[in-house]
Amino acid sequence: MTQRVQTVWNEVDFIVGYKTYIDLVRPYLSDQKIVSNGMRQEIDRCREAIRLAAEGHRVAVVSSGDAGIYGMAGIVIECLEQEGLLDIPLEIIPGITAATAAASMLGAPLMHDFAVISLSDLMTPWEVIEKRVRFAAEADFILAIYNPKSKGRTQHIETVREILLRHRHPETPVGLVREALRGEESSVQMTTLQDFTNQTIDMLTTVIIGNSQTRIIGPYMLTPRGYKL
Repeated sequence: MTQRVQTVWNEVDFIVGYKTYIDLVRPYLSDQKIVSNGMRQEIDRCREAIRLAAEGHRVAVVSSGDAGIYGMAGIVIECLEQEGLLDIPLEIIPGITAATAAASMLGAPLMHDFAVISLSDLMTPWEVIEKRVRFAAEADFILAIYNPKSKGRTQHIETVREILLRHRHPETPVGLVREALRGEESSVQMTTLQDFTNQTIDMLTTVIIGNSQTRIIGPYMLTPRGYKL
């Protein structure tokens, strides 16, 4: 945890966030008041945080990973605009997103150009997601896949595999990292493009699919940057 984040906990009056993320930071809190709720209630959280801030309270909105990457920063700004309160001071503190957290546990698979794509179609039509995957595959991007599979959405990751197999060798390295950098809960597995969907994958898994240059070196997954050694 950065010094700035540690300082923020001491500066704010309220902590607002999804209850699971609140639990992750609870050991760092002291006497701040906590406002939490469940999944898919992001707008409600933002509006409550803004209401408290408009009353003069100092408020921290907790987000997973990096707040500006699939996180809460964007919706906070949108809510501020909607409420006509863009003059409220806002500080966005960067964090470590799942792609870079997972990459650090695999080795160095993101050393060249890569694309981050979420397979959740709650707010983005699947046709758009599939198109992005196809273009990224054609362009030989390394892929970091967020939200790869849920109980109600099992086939999207299979479609991703089928698309990539049209452009990449079946033995292309794939890394599966579950709950990256969350201590004993973290797990790492290296497999291949041909076989990776046979492994356990859920919403807490980040899938990193190598490009045509990615290889396994000992215990590491590496995409060479291109230096002449």
